[in-house]
Amino acid sequence: MANDDVIVRFENVSFEYQYQKPILDEVDFTVRRESKITIMGQNGAGKSTILKLISGDLKPAHGAIHIEKGLTIGVSKQVMPRDQLDLTVRQFFEKDFVGKIYNIDPKIDAVLRVVNLEAPHDRTVRSFSGGQQARLLLAAALIQDPDLLLLDEPTNNLDKAGIEHLTDFLLMYPKSVIVISHDADFLNLFTEGILYLDVFKHKVEQYVGNYYDLLEEISARIEKENRANAQLAKEIQENKEKANFFSHKGGKMRLVAKRMWEKIDEYEDEKVEVRKEDKSIRPFTIPAQDDVVGEVLNISSFTSIRGDKPSVRKCKIALGKHDRLLLVGPNGIGKSTLLESIALGTAKGAKLNPETRVGYYRQDFSTLNFEDTVHHSLESVMDVKNEQTLRSVAAGFLIGKEIINSKIGSISEGQKGLVAFARLVLEKPGLLILDEPTNHINFRHIDVIAEALNNYEGAMVLVSHLPEFVQKIRIDQTLDLT
Repeated sequence: MANDDVIVRFENVSFEYQYQKPILDEVDFTVRRESKITIMGQNGAGKSTILKLISGDLKPAHGAIHIEKGLTIGVSKQVMPRDQLDLTVRQFFEKDFVGKIYNIDPKIDAVLRVVNLEAPHDRTVRSFSGGQQARLLLAAALIQDPDLLLLDEPTNNLDKAGIEHLTDFLLMYPKSVIVISHDADFLNLFTEGILYLDVFKHKVEQYVGNYYDLLEEISARIEKENRANAQLAKEIQENKEKANFFSHKGGKMRLVAKRMWEKIDEYEDEKVEVRKEDKSIRPFTIPAQDDVVGEVLNISSFTSIRGDKPSVRKCKIALGKHDRLLLVGPNGIGKSTLLESIALGTAKGAKLNPETRVGYYRQDFSTLNFEDTVHHSLESVMDVKNEQTLRSVAAGFLIGKEIINSKIGSISEGQKGLVAFARLVLEKPGLLILDEPTNHINFRHIDVIAEALNNYEGAMVLVSHLPEFVQKIRIDQTLDLT
């Protein structure tokens, strides 16, 4: 358990991005030495913002953030920055040090062993899979052995072995850790406390225990608030009926009625605002292209990567209009590469029906133009431009007036994911290609997304390392790339 030394303290901290509503409003919380803390909250609530405030990448508009003098901080980001994709592994790690480090290679090898990754130091970051890049990001945070480790969605893109390895590491890590994650099972194995960011009040509530403890406490609080308000509503109604009766009488009865109205006002003041929970996206339908005839996709061979050696393997996969294919295999085996080549029409062993419109959800959101506004990004995939339709679809994915005119690059990763799903609804694809579609997505949305995919009437190819998500979806064929 954490000791009593406070290493981070937020004191009346407020923050907002330009042209956007407040993110934090006079927030107070503390982080103690050796603690394992989780930050939770809805997509876009400001979880990553808190990490950036702690690391110093952002400054509060008001209030103060107190960091223990000399505290070293390591940050593992959600996604690999685009300006670092063309760095070699050695350059990627060198950037975290001030000045030239002459013995950095042994340090790199040591930290790569910690994250269970083999990587030649002259290999470029771009050549690694999403899961391998996630391990590089974690390794970059660890290489300086920080006193405080900040992890932003560290399980995204990781396969089962990678998540198990990360969990074991965090259980043994002797210093402080703050994690953002939507993976409740992962969090419950090591979390001792939760910072819950309320998207409605822009406050941070601090809890002791794991995620399931938090759910139980919040549910109990909501039930208690609803029960108290129901009792007050009953008292108010009874007093209103009596007050109305006595108000029509003369003399002292009118004084009795007046006191009753005063009592009603007291009851109204006692009613509490019932806690609001994170919103879920609305149930939605992805319309399928209806003019596709015959076979949609045929895969006769694929390239599998083992170590650094690619090998071509034969297979027999044919997808009709309603068929679903799941690709499986460990990080780095070539799943995302195969999906990309199918979407681009460059896969040598795959033949795509030329009449098929492809809806492609990439785990790194590189199909989105980060300079576009959300509105323009949605409008660009519509055959018929219709503002009412666009706004209605956007609202269903919690894309409101606060962000619809924001640039894609300025919104959170979770919000980018919701924009990507809204685009799929508007473009009406004949083939869905989905690469880790639950990464960055609030757990409350998972069931809604799974239901939409089950109801989709086109063909689909899916990659996902989230078993509970895959189990909710009808799968017709599985292609193991190992």
